[in-house]
Amino acid sequence: MYDLTGFQRDVLYVVAGSDDPNGLGIKRALESYYEQEIHHSRLYPNLDTLAAKGLVEKGIQSRRSNVYALTQRGYREITARHEWERNHIEV
Repeated sequence: MYDLTGFQRDVLYVVAGSDDPNGLGIKRALESYYEQEIHHSRLYPNLDTLAAKGLVEKGIQSRRSNVYALTQRGYREITARHEWERNHIEV
């Protein structure tokens, strides 16, 4: 995960926490978090990068939308990141 941007990590968290996340659902969740519009030109290239790195799988939901799922590698990476964060934050 060290080579991912913060935005890409946020996308992974959204995909991990969603049931059958499609592009529009991911976009809406990120817009809610960032409190600003997320343009398609930002979201979809990052989803493609995450798919190319083997962290998410891209499938076809309908003629006009794709669905994304965390891969086992993506799950391991996000879990390791979560552990790393927990070890560096005192609560």
